[in-house]
Order: sequence, then C-alpha cells, then structure tokens
Amino acid sequence: MKKTYKIEVDCANCANKMEDAAKKTAGVKDATVNFMTLKMIVEFEDGANPADVMREVQKNCKKVEDDCEIFL
Repeated sequence: MKKTYKIEVDCANCANKMEDAAKKTAGVKDATVNFMTLKMIVEFEDGANPADVMREVQKNCKKVEDDCEIFL
C-alpha cells in the first residue's frame, strides 16, 4: 500500500535526509521525498499498520532534521 503525506522541509538536502531516514524505518518498503512538491510517498510492507509506521518515520526524520514536519 502507498500513501502520500504533505511535509514541511527547508532544503533539498534535508529532504534527502528525510527520505533516507524513512527508508530505514521498519515497516517501510520504499519512500520518496519530493522537495519541490513538499510530499513524501511511502510504500508500506505487507501487514504493516501505516499509522504506527508513520509515527516511527516521523521520529526518525526528526533525528536527522529536527525542524522537518510530516502531516499525518
């Protein structure tokens, strides 16, 4: 399952950091961050609960870029 989330991030480098952090999160099959559209597309692993996974994605993104925001 894929879902799209609106994000707030200041620069393209920060967006890349968020993408890498999201991809390393358990339950995420793949993630793509588009800085130009300020969107994150997340593909979840089978059986993963998107709400739980996205809470972890947000925590991981805050570790690498503390002023980023994902609107869940």
